[in-house]
Amino acid sequence: MDTIYVENAIAHHARVKTILTRFPKARVIAIERYTDVFNAPSQNFRTQKANPALILAYKHGNKVLPTPPDYHIGGAHNYYFSHMLNCIYDCRYCFLQGMYRSANYVVFVNYEDFFTDIAEQMQQHGEQESWFFSGYDCDSLALEPVTEFIAACLDQFEKLPCANLEIRTKSTQIRQLLSRQAIPNCVIAYSLSPEPIVAAEEHKTASLEKRITALKALQDHGWKVGLRFDPILKATNAQALYADMFDAVFEQLETSKIHSISLGPFRLPTQFYKKMIRLYPESKLLSTNLTASNNMLSYDPETENSLLKFCETRILKTVKPDQYFPCVSVS
Repeated sequence: MDTIYVENAIAHHARVKTILTRFPKARVIAIERYTDVFNAPSQNFRTQKANPALILAYKHGNKVLPTPPDYHIGGAHNYYFSHMLNCIYDCRYCFLQGMYRSANYVVFVNYEDFFTDIAEQMQQHGEQESWFFSGYDCDSLALEPVTEFIAACLDQFEKLPCANLEIRTKSTQIRQLLSRQAIPNCVIAYSLSPEPIVAAEEHKTASLEKRITALKALQDHGWKVGLRFDPILKATNAQALYADMFDAVFEQLETSKIHSISLGPFRLPTQFYKKMIRLYPESKLLSTNLTASNNMLSYDPETENSLLKFCETRILKTVKPDQYFPCVSVS
């Protein structure tokens, strides 16, 4: 990390000092608010992605928000939170490229305030099962060696047995998880795609094989694991690609102990898509014919339904229906 911006208000925060010691050669720049850098005009996401800066900031306002209606794995109450904005990976379909002006990483260091908000939500619901999803605006584990957020998060969820945590990731940074005892109210959920799609569209991510290896290690250690086949992408030989992927995944995992499997379609908000196609005009994925509906772009209904139905049929040959959730949609 060559450059680190630090908000003046948290410059002396113990967590800031710890993170800065990891980058002794970085240029440290004081700023008033992270938005002065992150939301500045005339930024180029694609250019910044080659060498992003780190921004250490304080999260104000609501930290725990209700999920979209279709974003759940069966809980009565569902929330998401983002201790970080932006992802170290470069997946060509990722909506973050259309949502943010900047490719810099923002890490909110006031973790305890997130945990306070989660505890307050649980006070409202009593013993009703609630889910909290990490990894909506970032990858939950990819920067864990720097932030140590998930380690702190797990310590809190151990004290909240009716609160369930999903950690969404494509990362193999699981050393910290394997160094501690698994807790029953946490699911480590991996986003998975066929290897040719990983190579073509999910730049800088671990291979499918390495993700499966990480899943198996976590499962063997006692962690509940989830599989997120999302988004399902069109390809010339899509059925063969996805069939090979399902075979590879299900042959190596103990399928009866998979906590949950979800399937999601490829969709992008129209305004995000317009920005993304300007950034990547050569992208075959983004330049394919898409259908517009309610300010969203997706494959035509016939193509989408065919892809989803094929995958669903294959999944339900292996796992029980109560392990399967059709559309938890996030890119």
